[in-house]
Amino acid sequence: MALRQVSRWCCLLKTARAADFPRRLRSCSSTTQPGRECAPQALLPSRNDVLWRLQAYRHVSVGSCSPPDSAKDGCFPSESNLPSPAKQEQAKVETLPDLNAKALYEDWDDIPPSSALEEISEEEAVQIIAEPLLPLQSSTLQDYVDHSETLAKLVHLGVNLFQVEKRQKAGQLLLTLDFEKDVRKILLFLKDVGVEDNQLGPFLTKNPYILAEDLEALETRVAYLKSKKFGKAEIAQMVSRAPYLLLFSVERLDNRLGFFKNELGLSVKKTKDLVIRLPRLLTGKLEPVKENLQVCQIELGFQRNEIQQIVFKTPKILTASKKRLKQTFDYLHNIMGIPHHMLTRFPQVFNSKLLRIKERHMFLTFLGRAQYDPAQPSYISLDKLVSLPDEVFCTEIAKASIRDFEKFLKTL
Repeated sequence: MALRQVSRWCCLLKTARAADFPRRLRSCSSTTQPGRECAPQALLPSRNDVLWRLQAYRHVSVGSCSPPDSAKDGCFPSESNLPSPAKQEQAKVETLPDLNAKALYEDWDDIPPSSALEEISEEEAVQIIAEPLLPLQSSTLQDYVDHSETLAKLVHLGVNLFQVEKRQKAGQLLLTLDFEKDVRKILLFLKDVGVEDNQLGPFLTKNPYILAEDLEALETRVAYLKSKKFGKAEIAQMVSRAPYLLLFSVERLDNRLGFFKNELGLSVKKTKDLVIRLPRLLTGKLEPVKENLQVCQIELGFQRNEIQQIVFKTPKILTASKKRLKQTFDYLHNIMGIPHHMLTRFPQVFNSKLLRIKERHMFLTFLGRAQYDPAQPSYISLDKLVSLPDEVFCTEIAKASIRDFEKFLKTL
C-alpha cells in the first residue's frame, strides 16, 4: 500500500511539474537580458518546493492524476498562507473598478439627457434661457427674421419686407426659400445681367417672385433679348427699370414687341428705342395703351403720323391717365390756342402738371407776353414754358422777378 501511495504521489508530482514548466520558461524568457541564456536550474523546483507539493497533493482523492484548480497558476502556497474565503471576496471587491454612474458617463461618447421630471434648484432654473418660439401665424415677416437665414440676408441686401408682404403670397414664398440653394444663384444671375449691387434690394422688393423662377428659363429670356440686338447695357437698364420683365416668357416678350411695332407703325430700331426708354411697356397691361391711342386719334384729333412722333418722343403718353390727357390737351389747344403740329413738336408738355401750365400762362397773359407762335416776335416755346425752374422762368421768359410771380399767384 505504501508503494502504491508513493507511486500516486510521483504521478501527481510529474503532472504538476509538467504544468509549471511552460510558465517558468516564459518567465525566464521575459526576465533574461538579450544575449544571455536562461540557467537550466531556474526551471527546476527546489527541494522545499517538492516537499510542499507533496503535502498539497495529500488531499487529492485516490486514482486522480489531475492537478487541482489552485495548481493551474503554477504557484502553490502553503496552507497557512492560503487566503480565507472572506479575504478572497474582499480582495475581489477591492480590485473591481468604481462603477458609479458619474464615472461611466464620463467615459461614454453620448451622455444621456436629463429627465424632464428631474427636480432642479432655483439657481439652475433662473439660468435656463428659453429660445423664442416660431410664430405659427403672423401678419408681418418681421416676426420671422430672427428664425430665417433667407429673410435676414435679404434684409441685409436692402429688401423692404414691409413692402414685400403687401404683394400677394410673396411673404409665404420667401419663407419657403433656402438662401444657399434658391436665392444665391438668382442674385449671381442678376449681377451677371447687369443689376448693380445697390439695386438688388429695391429690385427684389418690387419683384420677389423672381427668386422662385427657374434659372434656365431666365437665361433663355435674356438670350432672346440679345437675339433682338439689345446690348448688354440696354438689357441691364431694361431689367432694372422694369423688374417684372424677366418673368415674361419668350413668347410674351415677342408678342409685346410685335404689338408696338404694328400698332404704331414704327421701324424695328424705333421700336427698340421705345421700349428701352420705357421698358414697362413690355410688362404693363395693353388695354390702357390701346385706349390712349384711340383717345389721341379720335378725341384729340391727331393724325397717325403725329401720334407716332408724339409716342416716340414721349412714350409715357401711352400709359398716362385718359382724363388728365384730355384736360391737358383741352387747355393747351382750346385756351392757349396751340395747334396740333406745335403739340406734336413739343409733346413733353403732356407730362407736365396742368396747374403749372395754367399759372405760367396766366402770368404771361397778365404781362402781355403770352406768345406761342414761332413766326411772331417774343416767341415762347412750350418746352421752356414747362421745363424751366420758377426763377429762370421769371427772369428769362417773363422778364419779371420771382416776387412779382409769387404775388400774382396769391391773386388767383
